[in-house]
Amino acid sequence: MEDVVEDEQQTQYRVTAGELRQFVERYERLDQEKADIASAQKEVMAEAKGRGYDVKVLRKLIALRKRDSQEISEEEAVLELYKEALGM
Repeated sequence: MEDVVEDEQQTQYRVTAGELRQFVERYERLDQEKADIASAQKEVMAEAKGRGYDVKVLRKLIALRKRDSQEISEEEAVLELYKEALGM
């Protein structure tokens, strides 16, 4: 009986180890894909810069496009208010 329990535990361990390995390998593949995407994004910005675009401004535009237009309007209104208060 003890041999059966031990065999079950070894089988269970192997299955768990295999599943664990799959999770780790999937994560590693995703990590590599993320690195590849970041590299491609860097290339796009380098190309834009080479064509005369201001990369800093492009990044701001991209960030703005991700946000809600109402939120952007409110922030811009507050910014204008603050600039007026400072005489800018």
